[in-house]
This record gives sequence, structure tokens and C-alpha cells, in this order.
Amino acid sequence: MSSTDPLAVQLGQFAHQQAEAGVPSELVPDVIDRIVDLVGVALGALGDPTTEAVARTVESWGGRGNATAFGSGAKLPAPQAALINGALAHALDFDDTHLPSIVHPSSSIIPASIAAAEECSSTPEELITAVALGLEACVRLGMASYDQEARNHVFFDRGLHATSILGALGSALSAAVLYRLRAEGITHALGVASSMGAGLLEANRTGGTVKRLHNGWAAHAGICAAQLVAAGITGPPTVLEGRFGLLQAFSGDRWWPDPVVDRLGEHWEFRRVFYKPYPTNHFTHAGIDAALALRHRGIQLSEVASIELGVPEPTLRTIAEPPAEKAAPPTPYAAKFSGPFTVASALLGGGGLGVGHDDFTPETVADAQRLRLAGMVTCQADPVSSNRFPLSFGGVLRLNMKDGATVEHRTEESRGGQLHPLSQDDLDLKFLDNVSRSFGSTRAEEILASLRAFPQATDISSNLEQMVRQV
Repeated sequence: MSSTDPLAVQLGQFAHQQAEAGVPSELVPDVIDRIVDLVGVALGALGDPTTEAVARTVESWGGRGNATAFGSGAKLPAPQAALINGALAHALDFDDTHLPSIVHPSSSIIPASIAAAEECSSTPEELITAVALGLEACVRLGMASYDQEARNHVFFDRGLHATSILGALGSALSAAVLYRLRAEGITHALGVASSMGAGLLEANRTGGTVKRLHNGWAAHAGICAAQLVAAGITGPPTVLEGRFGLLQAFSGDRWWPDPVVDRLGEHWEFRRVFYKPYPTNHFTHAGIDAALALRHRGIQLSEVASIELGVPEPTLRTIAEPPAEKAAPPTPYAAKFSGPFTVASALLGGGGLGVGHDDFTPETVADAQRLRLAGMVTCQADPVSSNRFPLSFGGVLRLNMKDGATVEHRTEESRGGQLHPLSQDDLDLKFLDNVSRSFGSTRAEEILASLRAFPQATDISSNLEQMVRQV
């Protein structure tokens, strides 16, 4: 490839060459961990009303295929299965996050890759390669519109959900690789998917459940784009940087080409994607970490007079405003986006890896003790954490005691990243906590063992159907 080629052309050439060679062996365990984590998150969302509505709608469309819908085990056309599974993957807000782009790549790329791999009777090695390439393209495109000076993603400033828009492109690249399109075809798939990716963030402000299906739609769009290219549809080679291309249209002049192609194939950016230990908005995690640390010190909550949560200034609008609603979230889903409520839950002792699914129920959001603690929390900008954001999500929690003393804990980077990585035992515990909700503990352990043995599978589709079907 040439550095003067359009960005989509360079990505297409890179993906084709890497697919022919296979990804470096040191990436394989990382990709398997991400597949295990994502499938667990998706299976944990079975029964969610939003995803059930998606599944009912999709299955009413009819059609037979070779791709498996999680939960029902129904065999559907690949785009339809990817829509259901991607919606499940994002429904709990438990999917992984890339920093500093703040894109959630796995919940679109992995459902799209699995569905396309089933349709194509791909080998496990081919699926692993496609996932790695899709993740890499997605997060690199996410970095293109990350404004280092403003320390924010331009898409978010404009109310655009970067995850769903760029997830469509990453999914298209993965699917095109699995459909064995050559470099030109992969470039066309990126061009076609650029007209399909969409997503607005208004639901995070004023309500609505549509955001939960964004990543499913991205996975669906990516597969559709690759299929259309295989049938003869083409896209513009300058679809990313062109005058009317995606980056200009969504970011104006605030985008940068270097992150897309710099050291492409040498440095793997997707390895910096953070896992989530808690099923909440990622901006709440530093506060949860700090609250858990203080709880482990044996703090007497009855002696606490007030609580101060210091977080990066840009995150306040997501987890701290409006203050009255964050102190008393109206729904369990809204509670996942509340700094005060998540801190209260961690101080009281949660499930899972410290705060879990049982902390976000109709009963917990009405619990008097949690609401009392949440009402004591004042959220404010913390200069130290603001200076590091969004390269890391840090924060400080101060408990002001009735006797005048102050107890605090500061975290530089929340759990799940490079400073505080989750171990495989942690990831397995997260998986079991998710999957046992829908399948019971014994079956959850069996599914985990099957996924861990996935690279030795001879038939991805039949193995997957047996794993994810609810009895």
C-alpha cells in the first residue's frame, strides 16, 4: 500500500494482506478473551425487554439462514442474527471500551463476525482474524475524530454515537474478510457501510431505549454492506477523507488521518480496549473502584456526613447531571449512568466483581438506604482526573465523616485497563455471573468451557447453536 492512497484503500489492502497471512499469534489469546467476554455479556441480556422486542421483530421478517440467534438458537440470515446478537451485546452497557476514542467496538464487530463466519463455514482461525481486523479498523477510525486539544471525540460533541457509526465500518471489514473479498472489495465494503452507519445520543439525555440496539444495527449494516459488494455494489474510495466523506460530514475539519494508518500492522491499537468489570456506564467505574476500596477499609457508613465524587470534567454531563435525577434514578437503566447511585451501590456491597446486575433492579432503585447515600454524593470536576481524561478514567472519592475527618481514595485508571487489568479468572467470573442469569450456574460453566475450547472447534455453527440456546 502507498501512504498516498485514500484511507479506505489502505485499510482494504491491509485487511486483505493480513487475512492472507493471519494475525500474529500473540493476538490470538486476546481475541479469544474478547469473544468470551462479549458472548457472556450478550447472553446475560437475554430477557431484556428491548432486546426481546428486537428479536420478535427480526424473527417476524422470516427467512432461513445459517447464523444463530442467541437465546432462541434460531437459524437466520446473517444480517438478522447479527442485529439480534449485537443488540444483546450492548443492552446491559457491559461491553468493552476503547480509550481515548470511547468507542465500544466488540459489541458490533464480534456479532457481525460470528454471523458471517457461520454463513461462510469459516474456520476458528478465520473468525479470530476477522475479529482482530474489524476491531483494529473500528478503533483506529475512532481515533481519527478524537480531538487531543479538546480531549473529546468530535462525534460526541455533535450528539453522534461513534460506536454505532464506526461499528458499521468495522463490521463491514470483518464480514468482507470472511466473505473472502479481496482488497478492492473490502474497500468497497467500507464505502458502502459509510452510508449505513448511524446513531444519535439523545436517548442518553431524555430517555428512550433505541441506543441499546445501535450496535446490533451496526453489525447488521456491516454484513449487508459486504453482501451488497459481493453482489456488485461499489463505494467511493475516498469515502473517509473526501469532501463529502464520512469524516468531513461528521467531524467538519476536526479529524486527523494519521491515527487511521500510522504503523498499521505493526501496532495493534485494539489491545488497548478496556474490559468492563461492572455493568454500568464506563464513566462511573473510577468512582465504583474508589468506593469499593474505601468499603474494604471498614468505613462505618452511619458515620458519613457527606460524600464528594471527583471525576473528569467532561464526564459530569453523563453521570452527574441533572443532579436530582442522578441522586434518585427513575429506572434501573438510568441508574447505570449515575455517579451517585453507583457509588452508593459499591459502598453498600454489590455482586459480581464488586457491583453487579442485582444492584440495578426496580427494588434497588427504590431502596431507601441506597437513595440516602446517593443523595449525600456531590459530583465535581477533579483537575487531576480531568488532565488524564480520556486516556484513562480516573477519579477520587472523599467521605467526610461526622467527626470532621476525611477519608479518600484516588484511582488513576479504572479496572480493566493496562494499569489494572482483569485476570482471566476475573473475566471468567464476569462471564459466569452474566450467563448464569439466563442458563443457571452449571450450564454457564459448560458454555464457558466450550468457548475456551473454541479454537479447536471443527464446526462453529453447530457448536454455537448448542451453546447459546436456552432450554
